Amino acid sequence: MARALDSDIESDMRNFLLGPFSLASVRDHPRIAKAFAEAEQNGLRIAIKCRLAALALLGIYFIISRALDPERALAYSVAVIGFGALGALHHWLIGSRYDRPWIKYAFVTVDFAVLSGLVATQPVFPTVDLPQAVIFHLPIFPFFFVALAIAAFSFSPGLVLWSGVAGVCGWLGAFAWSIRDMPIRYDWRSMGASPTTETFSQLFFTPNFIGTGSRTQESIAFFIVALLIATVMWRARGIVRRQLELEEERREISEVFGKYVPKVIADALIADRGLLEPVEKTATIMFVDIAGFTKLSEAAGARRTVSVLNEFFDQAVRIISQRHGVITQFQGDAILAMFNLPVEDPRHAANALLAALGIADAVRNGTFNGERLSIRVGICTGPVIAGSVGGGGRQNYTVYGDTVNLAARLEALNKEHKTELLVDGPTVALLDGAPFRAIGALPVRGFSAPVPVYTAVGETWEHLSRAGDHSNSKLHMP
Repeated sequence: MARALDSDIESDMRNFLLGPFSLASVRDHPRIAKAFAEAEQNGLRIAIKCRLAALALLGIYFIISRALDPERALAYSVAVIGFGALGALHHWLIGSRYDRPWIKYAFVTVDFAVLSGLVATQPVFPTVDLPQAVIFHLPIFPFFFVALAIAAFSFSPGLVLWSGVAGVCGWLGAFAWSIRDMPIRYDWRSMGASPTTETFSQLFFTPNFIGTGSRTQESIAFFIVALLIATVMWRARGIVRRQLELEEERREISEVFGKYVPKVIADALIADRGLLEPVEKTATIMFVDIAGFTKLSEAAGARRTVSVLNEFFDQAVRIISQRHGVITQFQGDAILAMFNLPVEDPRHAANALLAALGIADAVRNGTFNGERLSIRVGICTGPVIAGSVGGGGRQNYTVYGDTVNLAARLEALNKEHKTELLVDGPTVALLDGAPFRAIGALPVRGFSAPVPVYTAVGETWEHLSRAGDHSNSKLHMP
């Protein structure tokens, strides 16, 4: 358990560090990869809209605050419009045929490059002759955090981390450009270890004070925030990824299991994680067997026999599933199915009979890999015990009890009485007076008392259909 957890953490860390340019963590799950790609695209669109809203607010602020300086107000307006145009272009590219994984990184890089370029070149006031480094004394750096926060909407930890790197490089690059031609520079070291108030005031408030250590601390803090946001986002993606993997696994299991049981039953089994607790309940059991299968298999050969069985099982499974039955076992050429378990079905007896009649009709009117078949069916209703059993990590949902044994015995008695379908008394009692022909009270191996046995007649299907079945199929009983 611990080793598996360590492996999972190691895998997640590798996926996080491998790159902003890949979806390595979900590459084995195309649906999950697609879901993450769509989430990132939608996040980028939201980020661009938030970016445009932020630019609009800043534009309004700058225009109002620079009302006495029309030229600067116009310059700020042009800059805001330029940023907005870049965002609109990026929004158009997202999801288009021109979109590429690196494009979002390029636009983030351009954003920080332009912002840093403005810091490095725009004077505080055009009329004041001051070193450009003075601009770093002003509250400019928070705008870099705004750009970082906007990038976080992308749901991409790689993009946030890249934004942190781009922001640090842009800020330090703008600082380096601003101080490149300064003949005189004062820094924190210039004050000494214990400066006087007069020395501090003279150096700190001079235009030549550059504060390299402050710029370094600002850059470290910015990158740490970017790293924290990226880590939180990475963990969030991990949680979402695991949830999507569980849903994908559930969907795949449901598709496979749905070949044998109705979807509602498959979902019930999967919701219980395939470990349904044993229960004792009244259910209807159906045992279906191919008559003369041994002779058929000897004549047809192994390969063709398997093909015949597959075609027969395919139709039988479909019919049983349509009637809300659950196939618990394939026993050679036989099928054991139950009704009313694990999902309750108030018409379990009727559905079992309708499934049996449907299979009989399909066999009577069709061929299976060119072979004509005949079947024998035994149906019983009574108490059973059903649940998941197994060992060695393997589980099987199955059913036990005298009712199961009696269904198998009745199937075998068809051969003796030259019938196709035999039903016990409790099943008939649940079928709303449906017509049956009584075979009689028959001795059954393993049972101390004779068992009342019945077989279906031509009117059985019509009666059951009128009682609640709405299928358009028309069965042809002999």
